Amino acid sequence: MLSRKRLTLAASALLLTVSITFVSFRTDDRFFEIARNLDIYATLFKELNMYYVDEINPNRMVKTSIDAMLKALDPYTNFYAEDEIEDYMTMTTGRYNGIGALIGTRQGKSIVMMVYEGTPAEKAGLQLGDEILKVDGVDVKTRREMDPGKLLRGQNGTAVKLTVNRYGQKAPLELSVMRDVVKMTNVPYYGMITDEVGYIDLKDFTSTASREVRNAFTELKSKGMKKLILDVRENPGGLLNMSIDIANIFIPKDSEVVTTKGKVTEWNKTYNALYPAMDTEMPLVVLTNSRSASAAEIVSGVIQDYDRGVLIGQRTYGKGLVQTTRELSFNTKLKITTAKYYIPSGRCIQAIDYSHRNPDGSVGKIPDSLKTAFKTRNGRVVYDGGGVTPDVATEAPTPTPIALSLNNKGLIFDYAVKYHHEHPTIKPAREFRLTDAEYQDFTKWLKDKEYDYTTQVEKDLGSLEASAKKEKYFDLIQDQIKALKNKVSHSKDADLMTFKSEIKTLLEQEIAGHYYLQKGMKETSFTTDPEVKAALDLFKDMNRYQALLKSKN
Repeated sequence: MLSRKRLTLAASALLLTVSITFVSFRTDDRFFEIARNLDIYATLFKELNMYYVDEINPNRMVKTSIDAMLKALDPYTNFYAEDEIEDYMTMTTGRYNGIGALIGTRQGKSIVMMVYEGTPAEKAGLQLGDEILKVDGVDVKTRREMDPGKLLRGQNGTAVKLTVNRYGQKAPLELSVMRDVVKMTNVPYYGMITDEVGYIDLKDFTSTASREVRNAFTELKSKGMKKLILDVRENPGGLLNMSIDIANIFIPKDSEVVTTKGKVTEWNKTYNALYPAMDTEMPLVVLTNSRSASAAEIVSGVIQDYDRGVLIGQRTYGKGLVQTTRELSFNTKLKITTAKYYIPSGRCIQAIDYSHRNPDGSVGKIPDSLKTAFKTRNGRVVYDGGGVTPDVATEAPTPTPIALSLNNKGLIFDYAVKYHHEHPTIKPAREFRLTDAEYQDFTKWLKDKEYDYTTQVEKDLGSLEASAKKEKYFDLIQDQIKALKNKVSHSKDADLMTFKSEIKTLLEQEIAGHYYLQKGMKETSFTTDPEVKAALDLFKDMNRYQALLKSKN
């Protein structure tokens, strides 16, 4: 940290620079206001440094002020300090030097939540549920201020020694893991769901996304794929050029994909498909939900605008803004929103009000008066104003309170750790199912576990009782309220049976993940996934598929 004297000199220098700027641009009202406010900021910072009762951290103070300033603009304009550049590079490239494990903190413990396939962590034998005690002999509990995952990163080719607690082991284990370049895949899973239906799960748009999708498409076609499900649910987006290349897989060369328009008119540009399409005829379904954003919305929107495939799921997130990264001094960066993007029909899918969203991230209902109608190539009417609306809408899953509680408390995960220890092998993920006896074992295991929840009905009854007391009606209806409370008061044992199907599905997916990692979790989900089931049903009725792509006018 700089001394107080050096900080004062630095602030004075900044003040001098700003004062010069102040004079230079006084003739221009806009620059005058900028210089004026920078002058105020520099003066304020100087006074804080000189007289505030405690020592201040200049880096933290400035970072806080910058973040607050950018927050007033939109959620996507961000500043990256020098010590955050590695995270920024990982976000854009999907690469980092480490071991390939996701570490989470639960009840003060650092737990391995996922091990990625083909990474040093998997090769060294690290397992889901392992508690990391030490990294290179350093107790992780003494480094609480640091993300445990960052302790595992380091120079490529160096070894990191882990001390871990494993379920069922009496003594801690020592594991040596050789760090390597870890590439987080954009396509964590692809495969054939039926003899003729292929499935590609696209979870990101980093710099290798297009290549991964193309490779998956080619391999699935060689296995007899005649129809494709492209899943962009939970995909936050990423690089614009990757969305263009992936859309190009399904639409002809030279087709318009996206147009960007912003303040700097020289940057406005229309992007077309650069290559011959891999397939323009294969029946295609794209799965979307409220967390499909940005580049994922470009791909799904382009498919819809060209009537190239059918969208199934929920309305997408509504992020139609383009960000550009600008280099700043001292190895810092600014990711700044510079334009809006428009898909071929001419619509912008940016949510009209992106500062207010539903808890699930969706933009909520948009008044018809605020929407503008556009048309697809076949003349189907589509709208702007907030995301891409699917052609076949499905209900977003709403977990029951008991399932949500079991998941949030980590009890589904913990039981999977126990199950994995007690069962060396299981059937392939697509075939794995818990027996009724095994589910009963789970309910018995829960007996001494802490978890509770309040159902929505119980919350509503509480609100009714409070309103009745406030408005002096309680005496009149207290017997009815008491009777309703007794009737809807939840019983954990009863709920475990009532919602057995949902809880059992969660258990099966989690357990499969402990044996087969991400691929196992995905394959176990196919029989219960509502959007996948809707897509398979649609592919069985190709007359309906074709009708959905035709104009209703």
